[in-house]
Amino acid sequence: MTEITYLAQQTELPIFNQLAVNEWIKQVARNHNRVVGPLTYIFCSDDRIIEVNRQFLNHDYFTDIITFDYSSHKRISGDMFISLDTVKSNAELFQRAYNEELMRVVIHGVLHLCGINDKGPGEREIMEAHENDALAILPNNVFEL
Repeated sequence: MTEITYLAQQTELPIFNQLAVNEWIKQVARNHNRVVGPLTYIFCSDDRIIEVNRQFLNHDYFTDIITFDYSSHKRISGDMFISLDTVKSNAELFQRAYNEELMRVVIHGVLHLCGINDKGPGEREIMEAHENDALAILPNNVFEL
């Protein structure tokens, strides 16, 4: 059984159709020849994500997502911390709707778990193309409750 959990730390849990998002995540994983195992999304504040970044990665900067990968073979699993503060500021910076940016970051973590990187030369563009492909199949009812 697939277990996808959504939690909040130092912020409110964003409101979206979790069942629809779960199905979308599973479809994106299938598109990358993966199956979904336990996934936990922890939505948090900038203060919390910088704490996590410093404690576990020795990085002293804000980021939109930190992904802890527990995947094994073709089964993806992990914990993903998402700063809603940074999602909001990035939505403004990139002139995107907040909900689109939120779902982009949600799937970004899944794509990392599928083995797609974004730090090396040319990798950011590859990641963005995969994000766009995933967003193209995002169900319309995700924000209808």
